[in-house]
Amino acid sequence: MSTQVKEHVAESLLKRAHSPDTASTILREKVKQRPLLLRPTSPDPTANPRSKRQYERQQKANKARKSNKPKPLSAKQKRALCIYEIPKEKRKYAVYAPLHRMWCDYMREILDLKDGKRNFVDANIAGPVLVSADYHGALVEVVRSRCHSRIGRKGIVVKDTKFTFEIVTESDDLKILPKEHSIFRFEVPFEAVPEGAVQPKPLVFEIHGSQFENRAPDRANKKFRPHFNPDL
Repeated sequence: MSTQVKEHVAESLLKRAHSPDTASTILREKVKQRPLLLRPTSPDPTANPRSKRQYERQQKANKARKSNKPKPLSAKQKRALCIYEIPKEKRKYAVYAPLHRMWCDYMREILDLKDGKRNFVDANIAGPVLVSADYHGALVEVVRSRCHSRIGRKGIVVKDTKFTFEIVTESDDLKILPKEHSIFRFEVPFEAVPEGAVQPKPLVFEIHGSQFENRAPDRANKKFRPHFNPDL
């Protein structure tokens, strides 16, 4: 009793789109008789003395390159070396006064207040600008806070971290002001006007520190969304 030859799966699928002869030809040439391309094996680098010496030199050079690359410092090592701390001899208000003047010029530029173009700002325009602005050099003052001992603290921002403003006061003291549950006030003075003209009063802004709990680089792409703020 002869056994029935089972049809190849690919051939049954090919017959749906081609004639039986064409399907058989495609199956034979493209599937059954298709050549299998093999990549020759790589030669053993230590097969002969010359190749072995070259291989060892290459391995030694690679190892030397890896060992010469310095390893990054861990967070514990950075704290031990005080990399991000301001030296005591640099905690002087006079040192950062020029930085504050540069910051005022920077704020006038991003608020479009330079060259006497205008002497006012709109909340819808100033809001996104203030959110993404850099506050290193700003002269800030705590005007409201749940912690009453912080109220009245005033100084130039020398470090803007995720959760704090580090300021240098006029008495040359370094103070750390947490942003949470605090409102900070700062002024942006206008450019000096010619003699005889009336000098406009500086613009006064107040920001809620809880909305600024981001690193300064991360705030550059932050979108401004006005929403209700709970009472302090």
